[in-house]
Amino acid sequence: MNTLVNVSGGEVVVAALAAHGVEVAWGIPGTHNLTIFDALGRYGIRTIATTHEQGAGYAADGYARTARRPGVAIVTSGPAVYNAATAIAQAYSDSSPVLLISPAMPRTLPIGGPGTGYLHEAKDQTGAMERIAATCLHPTTHQEIADEIAHAFTFFAGVRPRPVHVEIPLDLLEERGDATISITPATQPSTPHSAEIAAVADVLVGAERVFIAAGGGSIGATSSVVALAELLGAAVGTSINGTGVIPGDHPLSLGSRLWAPPVLEAANESDVLLVVGCELAQSDLFYGPVRPTGQVVRIDIDPEMADINVRADVMLTGDASVIMHALVTHVSERLGDQPRETGAWIAQVRTAVNEVAAANGRRWLPWVAALEAALDDNVVIATDNAMCVYYGFIQNFTAHQPASLHFPTGFGTLGFTVPVAIGAACAAPERQVVGISGDGGLLFTVPELATAAAEQLPIAIVVFDNSGYGEIRNEMLDRGEQPVAVAAPPRDLVQIARGFGAAAALINTPEELTAAVIAARSHPGPTVLVVPEALREEEL
Repeated sequence: MNTLVNVSGGEVVVAALAAHGVEVAWGIPGTHNLTIFDALGRYGIRTIATTHEQGAGYAADGYARTARRPGVAIVTSGPAVYNAATAIAQAYSDSSPVLLISPAMPRTLPIGGPGTGYLHEAKDQTGAMERIAATCLHPTTHQEIADEIAHAFTFFAGVRPRPVHVEIPLDLLEERGDATISITPATQPSTPHSAEIAAVADVLVGAERVFIAAGGGSIGATSSVVALAELLGAAVGTSINGTGVIPGDHPLSLGSRLWAPPVLEAANESDVLLVVGCELAQSDLFYGPVRPTGQVVRIDIDPEMADINVRADVMLTGDASVIMHALVTHVSERLGDQPRETGAWIAQVRTAVNEVAAANGRRWLPWVAALEAALDDNVVIATDNAMCVYYGFIQNFTAHQPASLHFPTGFGTLGFTVPVAIGAACAAPERQVVGISGDGGLLFTVPELATAAAEQLPIAIVVFDNSGYGEIRNEMLDRGEQPVAVAAPPRDLVQIARGFGAAAALINTPEELTAAVIAARSHPGPTVLVVPEALREEEL
C-alpha cells in the first residue's frame, strides 16, 4: 500500500492507475482534467494525445484486445465523455475491458438537476454512461477515488470484462487531500463442481458428433479448445471475436463462419453443441439462429448467457480456461489418451463452407491472397464494418493466433480501424499491425492518422475505396429503391492521408499491395494504401 498526503484528486487518479500497472493512456486534456494530465508523467504513464475522444476510446479498446489487459482513456467532462461514448458502447458489445476516466460536475451541483449553465454541464452524464458502460463509478472523496479505481480493475478481472466509467467531480480533482492506494485482490469466478464437469465429459465422450462454437470468451482457453477438439474429433467454428482460437488451417477448424449454412447445419445436427464463451449473436449468425437438435452445453463466465440465443441443457459458469482444462483432463482419462479419428463429415463441411466463403468474397480473393503474402503469423489486424472485411477478408483469411483480429461486432460502429490499430501497435510494438477499412469507415476517424504519425507507429492501413457507403447503396438497390445519400463527394484519400502525416499510395494490383504492406513496416509512421474498387461486382 502507498499513502499519499496532501495531493490533488487528479494525482490520486494517476497513482491508482500506476499501482494497477497502467503504462499508457489515450485522451485529450481539457479545462476540467488538467490535474490528471499533470500527474501522468510523474508516475511514468505514457500519454498519447488523440485528435478526438472517440479515437481515444477506440485506441484504448485496441490496446485491451491486443494486450489482454485494460486499456485506459482519459477525457474531460460533458461533450468529451459523449464523444467517447460510441467507443465505450462498442467495447461493451465486444466485452472489452476499457476504463474511461473523466471529470464530473462539482459536488455542489445535483446530478440530473435542472441545469445551471456550468461549462460542460450535461443533463445527466452519470445516468447516460450507466446506460452505456457496464457500470459508472462516482467517487466523492480522495480515498474513494483510489478505492473506485481499484474496484474497476477488480471488476475487469472477476466478471465479464466490459467497460467501466469512473467520473470524479472536477472540484475534487483540484482539491488536496490524503488517500491510501491499494490493490484489491480480484474475485475469481466460481468454478463448477468437479462432478458437474465430469458429467459433461461423459456426455461429450458418449456423443458421435460434437460441434464446438468458440467465441471471444474462449481466447484464454485456446490450447484446451484445440486439445478437446482433437480428443473428440470435434468440429470447431468460431465467432468473429473468437477468430484464431483454433488455427484456421487446422483440419478441425471451420473458421469464423458460424453464419454459413453448411456450418450452421453441422451445428444444428450435432449430438452435442458445446458453446464456449460465445453469444451466438445475430451479428455472427446473420442468416438465422442456431436451432440445435442435440444437447447444448454452455461454458461462460456470465451466468446470464445460459438462455441467450439458444437454451442450454447444461450450463457451466466460470472461467472458460479453468473449465476447459478440467474437461480435457476428464475426457482424456475416459478415452485413455486415444483421440478419436476425425469424422469425414468435418472435411465435407470444411469443403462446403470454403466454397461458400470464396463465392461471397470472390471479388476480394486476389486481395486477400496478396495481404496474406505480406502478413506475419502473429500479425494484429484492425478492421472496420466494410464489405471488403466481412465478405472478403474475415471469411477467407487464415488466422493463426487468437486475439489478433479486431472487428466491431454487435454494436457495429464505423471508424474503428485506425485508432484500434494505434492501440494495438502500442500494446505490441514488436508485432506487425495492419488495418483494413472501407473509405466510409476511414473518414469517420481519419484524423487519427496524425496521432499514429506523431507516435511514429509503422502501421499499414489498407482502404478499399468504393466512393461511399457501398453496402447501404446495394441494400437500397436490392430493395428496388433509388440510392440516396450514399455516394461520397469528390475527395482524394491519398492526399488526405498525406495531409495527416501518413505515407500514402494508390494501389492498382494485388502484387503492388503485397510489396507496399511489407514496405510499410520499415516506415516510421502510418502508411495508407488505397485500393479503388467498383461499387458492385457486376460493375467490375
